[in-house]
Amino acid sequence: MTDKLVDDFLSSASMPRGERSRDDIKLWLERFRSEFGADPVAMFEERESRAEVNTWRKQWLHSPKQHDMAGTHAARLLNWAVKEGRLKEHHCYGLEKLYRPNRTEIIWTNADLARFNNHAPSWVQRILAVGCETGLRVADLVEIRLSQFETTASGRRLRFRTKKRGQTAYIPVTQELARVIDETPEGQERLLVTELGRPLTARWASNQITKWRRQAGIQPLEDGREKTLADTRGTAATRLLNADLSLRQIATLMGWSVRYAAQVIELYARVSPDESDIVLAKLEEAKSREKLSKL
Repeated sequence: MTDKLVDDFLSSASMPRGERSRDDIKLWLERFRSEFGADPVAMFEERESRAEVNTWRKQWLHSPKQHDMAGTHAARLLNWAVKEGRLKEHHCYGLEKLYRPNRTEIIWTNADLARFNNHAPSWVQRILAVGCETGLRVADLVEIRLSQFETTASGRRLRFRTKKRGQTAYIPVTQELARVIDETPEGQERLLVTELGRPLTARWASNQITKWRRQAGIQPLEDGREKTLADTRGTAATRLLNADLSLRQIATLMGWSVRYAAQVIELYARVSPDESDIVLAKLEEAKSREKLSKL
């Protein structure tokens, strides 16, 4: 029965290690179980099951992101069932998605950061600062340790193996990041910790940025979207350009295309007029170097 299939998957080695990812999967598979738990797994070998899964996820049409998550996790479970020999096949692959993420225009400007820092406690300020200076995903930010910083001929760098792609990133230590490092209490292993000095989770770090951003009165966009900790990546791309990384290096670090990295930096410069001239000049230089490297 599908109820047993869900239990077996949740206790399998195919579950990710990350706490947030595990919680998301459990949430959606419990919802899947509530709908299909009493049905035999073999029903998903029938073409009609695709329509049933689509009908089930329609209850989240009001939220395109949740609607798509329902389909994503249903397909994850059924893919695993095929791989494990529980099903011969299933018909819930390639389900249509409604959510089209595009947060390129959502960036933290210098004015935002100043306003945020006037309200947030110092340990929360550090979280946002490191996000803006490194461009790492939230799950990686909370794992940075002081021992991962290395001395180079021109300063310092962070050597970090990212969770999502398993690649080693080499991130130069900017002036602001250096300040955060140097202000870290002696004996503290992690760069970012809670108010009580305990390790941070990705969710708690994100929630704190949301809480204090609202306290600071930083307004949402016209369409209601609010700035989050994950939106620091555009700001970080600009910081890294100013630290003399090439567009290709920035794109590799962020997991973007070179063209997209250039678009994000150009947008940041337009939104942050206090930096626009310098940033745009460096961007044009970087674009020229990128073109020459292809010749």
